[in-house]
Amino acid sequence: MSDIVEGFLRRLHHPVLAGIDLSLDRMLRLLSVLGNPHKRLPPVVHVAGTNGKGSLIIYLQSILEAAGYRVHRYTSPHLVHFRERMILAGQPIDDPYLAKLLAHVATVLPGSPATFFEATTAVAFLAFSERKADVLLLETGMGGRLDATNVVEKPLLTAITPVDIDHTEYLGTTLTAIAGEKAGIIKRGVPCVVGRQQAEAMAVLEAKAASMGAPLSRLGSEWQVEGNIYRSATQELVMKPSLVGNFQLDNAATAIACIEKIVERMPQFNISAEHIATGLGHAVWPGRLQPLKTGKFAKLLPEGFELWLDGGHNAQGGKVLAQWLAEKKTTGVSVHLVCGMVAGKDSTAYFQHIAPYADKLYGIAISGTPYTGEPQSKTAEQVAASAKAAGLDAVSMPSAENALQTIAQHVKKPAIVVICGSLYLVRSILQAMNKEGTL
Repeated sequence: MSDIVEGFLRRLHHPVLAGIDLSLDRMLRLLSVLGNPHKRLPPVVHVAGTNGKGSLIIYLQSILEAAGYRVHRYTSPHLVHFRERMILAGQPIDDPYLAKLLAHVATVLPGSPATFFEATTAVAFLAFSERKADVLLLETGMGGRLDATNVVEKPLLTAITPVDIDHTEYLGTTLTAIAGEKAGIIKRGVPCVVGRQQAEAMAVLEAKAASMGAPLSRLGSEWQVEGNIYRSATQELVMKPSLVGNFQLDNAATAIACIEKIVERMPQFNISAEHIATGLGHAVWPGRLQPLKTGKFAKLLPEGFELWLDGGHNAQGGKVLAQWLAEKKTTGVSVHLVCGMVAGKDSTAYFQHIAPYADKLYGIAISGTPYTGEPQSKTAEQVAASAKAAGLDAVSMPSAENALQTIAQHVKKPAIVVICGSLYLVRSILQAMNKEGTL
């Protein structure tokens, strides 16, 4: 990232609105000053949920591009470069154009103050409105009802991935309350695709959809997942997703259900079963059960050891990681976790899910400086204490490198090692690999 872009990102800071303050009023005022770019977007697929949003969007992008369509994409947080958040027709926004838009938004912020996420989302809307594409895949930052992205009045489609307990300080402490916030993206008369849900969350989503006259397409009702088979009223497909873990079959199936609705809403789109298979098989999404086979971290472990990177960070993320570790443990291999968490995150449920499958956990602090509004790291001692409380054998370590060196010295047989716990930890690992040229 250029120094100019970095400088403007640091400037998008308001002394009062430094963090997260869920509201649409400020966002709408800012967009009005900027000429309402959110009203000049390509057809929008708006995605909310607690887990699986990124994977769903990546599958959709890969399928649509396999069919020859130009795709804009908005996701957060980024892992290595801020430009990853804004994909324009398949390519990350370039630094000169990003700097130009950041400078423009920065000039209006004194009169229309906004949080960091609101300001950068406004930048994204400007870019998406000025560059041509066939579809915009738009991910909520958090929640849905009052998320800065929820100013899009009439999306082509909405989608809600599994809802679970997370961000309780902003979204509520119960599954019902959180599902209500996620349901806020459902728009009147606009179809909504719904992934696997707990019954309590599904009831909230169904009630909201009924009140808005929004047709639902739900896993378990309008479409099914049986092993690696996707089945709906119109087709049956064998899924072979590129991303690792059985849970990715649900994400891939949700993407297929979305594609069916996109084609239904826009019959001019020509997307075949072959396009779907190609898209699912070529999707790439770093930091989600990603194997690390090269670079300085992989080199710290002896031959035969497997090193993985995973950014799942809440209860559902722990459940998903636990399911994958359970498969690995059937071979008798030992599992060692190098874990970092952000401050304010209740990590109890995350650790409880993975505790039965981990032989040892090494708590570390997340290195690097967060952007404005992003959370600080828990200390290594705090991470280890939380893990111990959940029944894990845990110690604190100065860094990921120290943890991997300790594993290499004391674990005598090939093992599974997972660096996990937060997307911000994943970012720091990938940034370090990028600097050494091994990413």
